Amino acid sequence: MSDVPYTVVVGVSETSKSPTALTWAYAQARQNQGRIIALRAWRMPNPQATPSGTPASRISREEDMERAARASLEKDVTDTLGYDPDVEIRLVRGGKFKSLIEAAAEADLMVVDAPRQLLAGPMFAHRLVYAAACPVVVMPPRISEEPPSVFNRVAGAIGRSVITAAGTAGRPGYRPPLIH
Repeated sequence: MSDVPYTVVVGVSETSKSPTALTWAYAQARQNQGRIIALRAWRMPNPQATPSGTPASRISREEDMERAARASLEKDVTDTLGYDPDVEIRLVRGGKFKSLIEAAAEADLMVVDAPRQLLAGPMFAHRLVYAAACPVVVMPPRISEEPPSVFNRVAGAIGRSVITAAGTAGRPGYRPPLIH
């Protein structure tokens, strides 16, 4: 038997704050008398260049950025779970994927939200599942009750328009029946 307690790593998104993933991971850790690690990856923003090619005079200091990122993570965790000194807050400098995979090496379970941004890539969760050293639970948007993304809303509107156009093509004056 290992001296290391059952460990659940939960990825906390900077945009969604991952409340459902946090709550689920917390309950799972408690059920197994384990610990929870709330993890967020962060990067220093690139300084904006001026037209002359030199960086702007106002460049963020790394310590200030890290302090702000840690405070934001702590607030997001506390807003969802309340204050609990047993929750380990872990801010990791680097990319999301690499940070989560490295944390999975010491975990028994990883919990993440389904990525909502196209920038993360539609296969982000899929890649996590195959690369992680532990089981991965992905909270789908319907369970986490997140509103549909702009992309999903636009795609749905386009899809409905295409279906309506195809259904009424070549039938002047035809209207689909109203559903009550």
